[in-house]
Amino acid sequence: MQLASYIARRLLQLIPTVLFILIVVFALVRLLPGDPASAILGDRAVDADVERINRELGLDRPLVVQFGVFVKSVATGDLGDSIHLKLPVTTLIADRLPVTIMLTVMAALIAVVMAVPLAFVAALRRGTAADSTVRGAFQVGLSMPVFYLGLILLTVFGAKLRWFPVGGYGEGFVDNLYHLFLPAVTLAFSLSAILMRNLRSAIIGVIDAEYVQFARSKGLAPKLVLFRHVLRNALISTVALFGLSIGTLLSGAVITETVFAIPGAGRLMVDSIYGRDYPVVQGLTIALAVLVSVTFLLTDLVQVWLDPRVSR
Repeated sequence: MQLASYIARRLLQLIPTVLFILIVVFALVRLLPGDPASAILGDRAVDADVERINRELGLDRPLVVQFGVFVKSVATGDLGDSIHLKLPVTTLIADRLPVTIMLTVMAALIAVVMAVPLAFVAALRRGTAADSTVRGAFQVGLSMPVFYLGLILLTVFGAKLRWFPVGGYGEGFVDNLYHLFLPAVTLAFSLSAILMRNLRSAIIGVIDAEYVQFARSKGLAPKLVLFRHVLRNALISTVALFGLSIGTLLSGAVITETVFAIPGAGRLMVDSIYGRDYPVVQGLTIALAVLVSVTFLLTDLVQVWLDPRVSR
């Protein structure tokens, strides 16, 4: 009952969040330099043609009226049509967003697989050469920009060694995984460094706690103490950090998809911003914001499972 009440509260909190997102998206898109009419007509646009296109797109109306139409369209699930591609925005999102989600999920899984074991190695052998090596290696990855790391991996493993394709998405699930592996590793490296450092500190803080010492004094097996008492409590802060990092992961996907020529939502977002394609930019931003909000909700539920006191 307490969990259901907590979930209901969190869902209610999403309502003002979504409204705030709509306001910010609507305002930021219109603060972009230039306008769709100029982007469509080019440098030789005349005022009469610009006014005609703005009238056709409804951009000559007052901003309050435009915002009302925008909110109504979102509420009904109609995000409009792309100005340049002449396709429904919902169709474009349904086609491109799964690619970005797949890339993000792969990157998150790779980051967790890299971070958790090495965090244990660094924490249980703190102050040793192993600890220094793990922290030093991840520090290099943390200080390296995503686009630079992507170019290095692309040059070495794609162009020179030819172990992986240099771009594209492939056909079929297995081929998709193969094409997305290098981009996913590029995204995962910085996230794994953050998670490793946080989990290492949490393990060190928990491993000397009184309840852990008491569990050891009862004669419990070291592995049981490590996974049931140490890991469960150390993961609470790391799970929260992981949820907060999903937004950063998605923003990194925008750059990564551009570097690796992946036809995902991030690349579509960049192209739409350059083309002043208001409906696509608005629709993609809303979809990504809702995705991040749902991820936050799932993260909170995992935290409640690890520590029921969070829901109070």
